[in-house]
Amino acid sequence: MLYVQQSLTPDEELINIGRFHWMYNIQAVMAIVWGIVGAVVIVIGSVYFLENIWPMITHKPYMFLSDSLIGKIRELHPGIRLLAFFMFVMGVFRFAHMMVVKATTEIAVTTSRLIYKRGLVARYVGEMSIDRIEGVNVLQTVLGRIFNYGRIMVRGMGVGEVILPPLEDPIKFRKAIEKARTT
Repeated sequence: MLYVQQSLTPDEELINIGRFHWMYNIQAVMAIVWGIVGAVVIVIGSVYFLENIWPMITHKPYMFLSDSLIGKIRELHPGIRLLAFFMFVMGVFRFAHMMVVKATTEIAVTTSRLIYKRGLVARYVGEMSIDRIEGVNVLQTVLGRIFNYGRIMVRGMGVGEVILPPLEDPIKFRKAIEKARTT
């Protein structure tokens, strides 16, 4: 909360700080898992294709020199292995991107404004005066209701809509905005 703390005016108090829900971490880890699953499907699918489908198409059996699965994988075309590695790397990059977004995002409600800052090198700061907020909507899926997380959509006069990332306890955050509007 470095930016939010630096930008507070002397007569301004922090009411609530929005935090990412733990489900966001699960989604990030699942990016790696899906990268691994994709890589395994590409490699095993290629071995299966060459052993079972290729002979039916060409009427000639594909001859692997090795009988072990690891040996067959080593004999695959480098392009197939590179594609599988690329799939895994994309999962790792997605995980890293999500963690950087989480680490560099600050969301807070003060007595006079709503602050939404994101970005590491290039910074995007959205501040909306509390008295200019027209409405606050909570967007929750079924899983969001079960695990108590969701997105907040804030409509401002002349500003449009700001949709915040998935936060833990979105009802509490909405109540904090309403509290700031009444004080």
